[in-house]
Amino acid sequence: MFRLADDLRVYLHRDPIDFRVGINSLAILVEQSMGLNPFERAVFAFCNRRKTRMKLLFFDRSGFVLILKALTEDKFRWPRRQEAVVSLDAEQLHWLLDGIDLDAMVRHPVRQYEFVG
Repeated sequence: MFRLADDLRVYLHRDPIDFRVGINSLAILVEQSMGLNPFERAVFAFCNRRKTRMKLLFFDRSGFVLILKALTEDKFRWPRRQEAVVSLDAEQLHWLLDGIDLDAMVRHPVRQYEFVG
């Protein structure tokens, strides 16, 4: 399994896409549909209608990289959020790739304390 840098931004295209499209069409989709810069230091994730395949697109210094993960018997648990573009961190993307339902997970809230006593 590959690992992405921890400080990398991840954006999910919430709606399923036609998986016949290639790098150029995905880059245009990032720019026009998601309203993001496909050349930024980020990974853009796409899923098919059956949620059995996931494509990851990112720009790596001199060109685009496209990674495809295809499941034979299982499905990805794609987030069921209302916004068109879902923002994640690299750790959450790895969880998604491993089949973890991100919507079912609840983290402890971040606490900001000013003094101990």
